[in-house]
Amino acid sequence: MASTLTGRAVLAGCLVALVSVLATAAVAIPVANQAARRQAAESLSAEANVIAAALRALPDRDVPEDQLATQLARQRIQLWTVTDGTPDRAGLPEPVLARLAAGEAVSGRARLTGGPLSLVEGRQLGAGDAVVLTQPLATGLGAAVLSRLWLPLLAGLGVGALAGTLLARRLSRPIRNAAAAAARLRGGDRAVRVPVEPPAESAELSRALNDLADALATSEGRQREFLLSISHELRTPLTTIKGYAEALSDGVVDATGAAKTGDTILAEAEHLERLVADLLALAKLAADDFPLDLRPVDLTALLTDAATAWTPRFAAAGIVLDTELPEQPVPVRTDAGRIRQVVDGLVGNALRLVPAGAPVVLRLASDTAGAVFEVRDGGPGVSDEDLAVAFERGVLTARYRGARKVGSGLGLALAARLVRRLGGTIAAGHAPEGGARFTVTLPAEPYIPRTQP
Repeated sequence: MASTLTGRAVLAGCLVALVSVLATAAVAIPVANQAARRQAAESLSAEANVIAAALRALPDRDVPEDQLATQLARQRIQLWTVTDGTPDRAGLPEPVLARLAAGEAVSGRARLTGGPLSLVEGRQLGAGDAVVLTQPLATGLGAAVLSRLWLPLLAGLGVGALAGTLLARRLSRPIRNAAAAAARLRGGDRAVRVPVEPPAESAELSRALNDLADALATSEGRQREFLLSISHELRTPLTTIKGYAEALSDGVVDATGAAKTGDTILAEAEHLERLVADLLALAKLAADDFPLDLRPVDLTALLTDAATAWTPRFAAAGIVLDTELPEQPVPVRTDAGRIRQVVDGLVGNALRLVPAGAPVVLRLASDTAGAVFEVRDGGPGVSDEDLAVAFERGVLTARYRGARKVGSGLGLALAARLVRRLGGTIAAGHAPEGGARFTVTLPAEPYIPRTQP
């Protein structure tokens, strides 16, 4: 029972009730004792005052002591008379007699000779005579109080158990709902949602589970779109390779066309190789063992070499590749190969999208903390909504397939992860040429959080 929330709540309710009753008893017993003794002392004092006044009023103090003593005994009160300083019987302690002999009234507690601790009230009658009343201190009050607590104790335990059961059911309901929803999520149901209800902690749990379901649905939707995009990208070169291979096998291609056919197959195979390499790089970027070769790099020289390598392809497509590079070196400590991979990815993306006659600009500038380079184009441009998801794998590809030229959806995602892995930042924006602008900022000394092999 104690292993469940309901059982623990019931036990907690019972314990609270038990502790409450015991705490009440611990306070009530001393208070009851004190009140009873105070009341007994006041009553005995009043009784002594009445008896002393009555005795003073009687001639020769001729009072039926036996009758009075019998009446007082019913209240557990003993009557003592003192004549000329001598009590009528033994038992009064010497301090009490001494105070009476000195003409003082006595009021307080004293232990009788050979007897119990008692309340003592003594009053002067004059001429050395006095009257004394004694009453044993009340005992057993604690036991009397405890004997009356069993009913409220049982009632408190019952109420605690009932309240604990109701409370546990109320508190555990959102948890049971969340557990059932989690089981459905594990089974693949992404439409499950949990009602958001108080208390605040349960509502927070429900909202978190609902957000998780939304995130899983979104992530799986994007994965499906990405797989569709990749399958399309892989199918195109595979179809070409298969077609030309069948032509060669069937003898459709003669000796004069074999070389051209071989070039086409080689180009498509290289396309496949790049796709596979990008996929592997994306997978490795999420691992701790992704290799980086950090060393001083002159970005001016690196971007100049990249522009030189891309210029023939731009010229063949009728697109102008402009460069805005400083004459002096721009040194940073980074991985030259990975930065070249980023540059090639951004430039290749622009070349695929930009129509003939539109410009592409490769710009580099030094920064106080490192360097900034950007790739701008005069292509069809992107919306603000596109900018928000520009570096998410396959999103733009799925969005614009059939409307404009698209790639595999890996290039921008790979570039973004590489830049961040190198301690830099990458941002997408609108270019003054009318297309898109991708800006990369690299620190002079990158902080790499994971240890490199």
